[in-house]
Amino acid sequence: MCDLWKNTLDESVPPGAIPAQIRTALAGLQPVRHIKLYNAGSFFDPQQIPIEDDAAIARVVEGFARLIVESHPAFLSGAYAERCRRFKAVIGGQLEVAIGLETAHPEVLARLNKRMTLDAFRRAADFLLGQDIDLRVFVLLSPPFMPAGEAVEWACRSIELAAECGATACSVIPTRGGNGAIEALGDAFAPPRLPALESVIEYGLARRAGPYGSAGMRVFADLWDVERFYSCDCSPARNARLVAMNREQRVMDRVVCTCT
Repeated sequence: MCDLWKNTLDESVPPGAIPAQIRTALAGLQPVRHIKLYNAGSFFDPQQIPIEDDAAIARVVEGFARLIVESHPAFLSGAYAERCRRFKAVIGGQLEVAIGLETAHPEVLARLNKRMTLDAFRRAADFLLGQDIDLRVFVLLSPPFMPAGEAVEWACRSIELAAECGATACSVIPTRGGNGAIEALGDAFAPPRLPALESVIEYGLARRAGPYGSAGMRVFADLWDVERFYSCDCSPARNARLVAMNREQRVMDRVVCTCT
C-alpha cells in the first residue's frame, strides 16, 4: 500500500551490506541533523537487518540528533525488545520508531492480514514510551475493505488513537495501488481523493489547537505521488496548501474551488 514494496528482497542480506549502503548514501547527502533508515519492513527483524550489524550501524549514524527506523509491533516485544533497548543505548541520538497502525477499525485491520491487533499496537507504544523512544505512526486513508463513506471518520479515529498512545508524529497516507494486489480486490477498495485527505489533515491539525488537543503530536499528509488523487483543476493549489500545512502545522484557509 506504499512504494516500498518495489525494493524488497527474497533473501536476507549478508552482514556488513547495510552499514556499507548507509555510508554510501550519506556520502552523497548534504549535512543533516536527522536520519531515517526505512527498510521496507522491520528494522529489528534479524532476517532483514542482521543483529551483528547493529554496532556498525550505530557508528555510521553517530552524530545525528535523531534516528528514525520502522518496526512491526511483534519486534518490540519479548527477546526482540531487548535488541531495541540495546540499540537505543548505543546510537547516541534520540531513537524514533515508526509503526504502521494503518487503521483503528478492528475488523478492517484484521482483514489487512498485518498480523497485528490494536492491543498489540498499544503494547508496543507503551514499551517505546517506557524506554524514552519516540513513536511515529502511519495511518492509511481508505485502506482496502474500508467502506468508502467511513474512510474519513476512521482515519480521524486512527489519529486519535495515535495521540492517545503518545505518538509524537502521525503521517496520513492515501492508500495507493500499483503492484496489482489492491487492484485485484475490485470493489473492496475505493481509492481516496484529495478532498478526503484535506478533511483528515484539517481534523488532525485542529485537534492540536483545541483545549484537549495533543500539542506534542505533529500531523502530516503524505504527498508522494499525490497527483493521482487530484479531483479537479483546483487540486494543485489545494495540494500546495497541504504542503504549507505540513510545514507550519496549522490549519490554513481552504482554497475556494471554482470547478463545476
